[in-house]
Amino acid sequence: MARQQFDSLDIKILHMLTGNARKPFLEIARECGVSGAAIHQRIQRLNGLGIIKGYECLIDPSKIGYQTCAYIGFFLRDPSEFANVIEKLKQIPEVVECHYTTGKYDIFIKIHARNNDHMLHLIHEKMQMLGLGRTESLISFKEVFKRQVPILEDSI
Repeated sequence: MARQQFDSLDIKILHMLTGNARKPFLEIARECGVSGAAIHQRIQRLNGLGIIKGYECLIDPSKIGYQTCAYIGFFLRDPSEFANVIEKLKQIPEVVECHYTTGKYDIFIKIHARNNDHMLHLIHEKMQMLGLGRTESLISFKEVFKRQVPILEDSI
């Protein structure tokens, strides 16, 4: 795909939206010194190009009862089952990220569980039957920070 041309207005819009995805278009327009229609068109274009993939509501998992966050690396018994395993992982709501990786693991996931017992239940009762050779888990004590990738003028 050919690289798209972006200007300083596109970059400014992306900075504002990554800081607050609910920021009204008219407020963005005022801060950028352009019309609301111009901002609307720019954001539609950025959506259409797939630069903006969507908007989300971020929920603190610990505030709604998920006290354990873990990363689990999977070793598949049969790597040709990758697509099938991914489809089954999509059916487990506690799995919030899934990555196909290089290196040690065939698949790497992020999971939120109510507690360690719940996590063990998910691994033994829902994941082991997916065709896994074995798993390795890393428990996160606390997310220190999370952010979007930097938006640099020469990066898009």
